[in-house]
Amino acid sequence: VRIADNGEGMSPEQLDRAADPFYTTRTTRKVGLGLSFFKQAAESTGGSFEIVSRKGEGTVVTAVFGLSHIDRMPLGDISSVIHTFAIFHEETRLRYRYCRDGREFILDTAEVKEMLGGVSLKEREVSAFLKEYLDGNKAEVDGGEWI
Repeated sequence: VRIADNGEGMSPEQLDRAADPFYTTRTTRKVGLGLSFFKQAAESTGGSFEIVSRKGEGTVVTAVFGLSHIDRMPLGDISSVIHTFAIFHEETRLRYRYCRDGREFILDTAEVKEMLGGVSLKEREVSAFLKEYLDGNKAEVDGGEWI
């Protein structure tokens, strides 16, 4: 799993503490469990975890999971998560790449928006198409049939 942004990035001091569950830069709470849980989940499967960040350039978080490890949590319904994010955060460009065993598909919301010419992703038909696109392509990459 690789998550990248072009945000403000982190200072070296913030980067050193980013996966510490008792550190956060947010003012609404005193702990930051997200990255620490993500790191633990990856490493407990024999995988790895890395954060690369530069102030003013953005951050890349990479987690590698041992897929067949007994401690790997189920992926869950990743297509629904991506669909929900795309629909309710239209202002954010989302580039989602799903790959397995040399097969892949990519959804880039900037490309979709360009094709739609100003039609909202929240429109019923567009939203339904995106969900079907995500589900069907994931099934195909996983070696199943297109739904």
